[in-house]
Amino acid sequence: MTRIIGSLAEVSASYDALFCDLWGCLHNGRQAYPAAVSALQAYRAQGGKVCLMTNAPRPNQYVIAQLDRMGVPRDAWDLVVSSGDAAQDAMFAGAVGRRIWHIGTEKDFGFFTDIPDAHAAAAPIQRVELEQAEGIVASGPFDELNETPEDYRTRLVAARDRGLPMLCANPDIVVDMGETRIYCAGALAEFYESLGGQALYFGKPHAPIYDRARQLMGLGPDANYLAVGDGIGTDIMGAEQQGIDSIFVTGGLAADSFGEDVENPIPQMLSDWLSVQQRQPTFAIGRLR
Repeated sequence: MTRIIGSLAEVSASYDALFCDLWGCLHNGRQAYPAAVSALQAYRAQGGKVCLMTNAPRPNQYVIAQLDRMGVPRDAWDLVVSSGDAAQDAMFAGAVGRRIWHIGTEKDFGFFTDIPDAHAAAAPIQRVELEQAEGIVASGPFDELNETPEDYRTRLVAARDRGLPMLCANPDIVVDMGETRIYCAGALAEFYESLGGQALYFGKPHAPIYDRARQLMGLGPDANYLAVGDGIGTDIMGAEQQGIDSIFVTGGLAADSFGEDVENPIPQMLSDWLSVQQRQPTFAIGRLR
């Protein structure tokens, strides 16, 4: 049975480190949530470590720059690990070839131009048109405010027929930017698979991003982790697959499912919804605080 809690502090003393999601938990894509920032600062003050773990399709330095612009203080976290980090490593290692058709916006070009030191000597990656591509990298729609996966049907059918693999740099399906819901690369990858194409994933809920985070945190094999997030199919599924406890933030993507008060989910509504989702987070909270 998932226990509804009022604050992170109620349970945090039992954990050495947090894997905390960003979008929907720490910010809404436009501004940070002050109560969430304070909760992470307080946790770190008592000796805990915070890894901000995000499915953003960009290397972590771009995520950190975004957090700085939002005014998230550096004392609220220890490190940032992005889906972009793990997926970029796979791309430069040749997972989908060297000639790439990129589905995404200009803000994600750093995925290709910021070459990790480990791949400095690797053959270059070229962004090309679909007709010349050996593989696909999806970081999100070209027009994330207006397009849906269906808009890509013709091009993705052609890619499938040529056997092109797709590297998904962000397994999220949707996120809310302020009040606007937008599709992510995960929706494109899911659609491509439904057409019979092959997709490769490196962010939550898949193991590579957790492996990378543990390695960078360096806490040892006996560390006790707690995952925090609003994505039932990413944050919570990932925690279950990793065998760690989790806090489901109900006031994020699924906020409309638990009553009118975002801060206080109705227990029966939450229980019924989780039953349908076939997930059982350890804890639930309206908003991270």
